[in-house]
Amino acid sequence: MSWVSKTLSSTLGRKLLMALTGLFLILFLVVHLAGNLQLLLPDGGDSFNVYAHTMANNPFIKVVSIGNFAFILLHVIYSIVLTQHNKKSRPVAYAMSNEGKSSTWASRNMGILGTVILIFLVVHLKGFWYEAKFGTLPTTMIDGESFSDIYAIVAAAYANIWYVLIYVVSMGFLAFHLSHGFASAFQTLGLNHVKYSPLIQKVGAGFSILIPALFALIPIVMYIQSLS
Repeated sequence: MSWVSKTLSSTLGRKLLMALTGLFLILFLVVHLAGNLQLLLPDGGDSFNVYAHTMANNPFIKVVSIGNFAFILLHVIYSIVLTQHNKKSRPVAYAMSNEGKSSTWASRNMGILGTVILIFLVVHLKGFWYEAKFGTLPTTMIDGESFSDIYAIVAAAYANIWYVLIYVVSMGFLAFHLSHGFASAFQTLGLNHVKYSPLIQKVGAGFSILIPALFALIPIVMYIQSLS
């Protein structure tokens, strides 16, 4: 067995892979948010449609997208493996008497939080990514050129109050997931330090609030706009 397979089959190796995939997905959230915020520009969706067209046709972005799906899959698989390993190795009495004192609610419920986020992600991909790739899309003209009108698909979805509520609640779950995962990833990578750890925790707390809040803001604003 090679050192790579030995490392990835060990508990430390699994945690390391969880941390690395988690940090990549955190970076993806920032990039994805930057693109989605163009939905709020007052140009009728032109900027977002051009952005969506560029993302769909750029070879580099296509490779990154495949990697992103792979990292999501790895993150899910290793989270399940680590959760099962922790359940088997943790004494029941110890867990019952100490878990509330030594850990946060988010850290004790990362499995539940991750499951809800995964379900939301599947629904979200079905409604947008799948439709953009395999569905029949409306078109729009921008500066004399025809583009797929992805904005119209998004606007129609965000005009549905139930979808908006599900989206906002899911972002709440994401916030709790990030509140533990951000600092935990740095700790797993050995980047915790008595001098820098407080800063990492503060940045992580701010990130876990700001990013999900901005994601949630988009459907809320677009729903309000749909009422006028």
